[in-house]
Amino acid sequence: MRKIGFFLLFIGCFYTGTAQYTELINSRRPGFSDSPFSVGTDVLQFEGGLFYEKIKNQDYNINSFGTDVMVRYGKFFEKLEVNLNLAFQYDKVNYVNTTVSDISKTNLNQLTIGAKYLVYMPKYMDKSKEIRSWKRKTSFDWKRLIPAVAVYAGANIPITESFIGGNFPGYTKGSFSPRLAIYTQNDITDRFIFLMNLIMDKIGSGQRENSYILTGTYTLNDKLSVFAEHQGIFKDNDIPNDYQFGGGVAYLFSKNMQVDVSARSISDRDGSTFLIGAGLAWRLDRHRDKFKTVDSEGNATKEKKEGNLFSRLFGSKKDKKQRKVKKIKAKKRKIKELKPKKSKKQKRAEKEAKKKAKKDRKTEKKKEKDYDKNYEPPKDNTVNDNN
Repeated sequence: MRKIGFFLLFIGCFYTGTAQYTELINSRRPGFSDSPFSVGTDVLQFEGGLFYEKIKNQDYNINSFGTDVMVRYGKFFEKLEVNLNLAFQYDKVNYVNTTVSDISKTNLNQLTIGAKYLVYMPKYMDKSKEIRSWKRKTSFDWKRLIPAVAVYAGANIPITESFIGGNFPGYTKGSFSPRLAIYTQNDITDRFIFLMNLIMDKIGSGQRENSYILTGTYTLNDKLSVFAEHQGIFKDNDIPNDYQFGGGVAYLFSKNMQVDVSARSISDRDGSTFLIGAGLAWRLDRHRDKFKTVDSEGNATKEKKEGNLFSRLFGSKKDKKQRKVKKIKAKKRKIKELKPKKSKKQKRAEKEAKKKAKKDRKTEKKKEKDYDKNYEPPKDNTVNDNN
């Protein structure tokens, strides 16, 4: 069958930065091309989707439904990424003008494990800091024509032998084979990115393929991106070459999830193929940035390695740091004054004295109240001499 890796469905470029780790998800979907940049350390990313494919030629028609899953993980180095590509597909074959009955197959026929490493990453001018010359600030940075470059090495695992029978069209029993590739990326502008992939697949087997992929991605806004792609595949054993053209749209749903839709047309000398699909990419982000310590003059200092288990057990005590002890402030407590114990006679006398004092206060208040109530002003008996 005249296909090439369509189980790698819509794994392309949706990348808008030049660093390994980005605050927003860096997905390979929805194209076939791959960016030279990894997902970043301590990031686990899943990319998958559903697709429908229709193959038509003079002998038979094939309708296919399937799904593909890509698992990407970054560890140890910012520039290194390991990935796993898995595809599952259902095919139904309708023969044309023959007495052969229709055939249907369900199989797991794609399993590729590999690793990608960034070899070179260019540095571009930050024109936002240019304030002296408007011409320099708006001119094109020719360094952007120098691409970032990564190398890829992987292996195709032969899982198709136990699923595919003898006369199923286009399928042959697989075998273990290596896969090598070079990935490049040019950030032409802050919105437009161009990728090129050169791939050697199934090396040493009867289905060896050499291919190139050219992809252009344009970011419309902070959420929406579109892409256009062309791929050429050159095969051995008189198998016709494929020429593919595709396009699609990717939408950033959140900083850790992206959804996409795309379509692709494939043509060769025997017929044509049409694919449509949709999918999403999601990541589990546990990335932590590394910080460098500097001295008083601003120079970076080397971090001292702790060593392995044996060096920590049998190493010299001079190098061991003093264990930090948590300091706790002592709480101030009030000291209770000790009072002498009183006898029952003393307590009874104090109680009677309190009652008497209370009674005396009541009597005093009553006298004052009666005095104010019965008070009469004195009569004036003096004689006025003027009368």
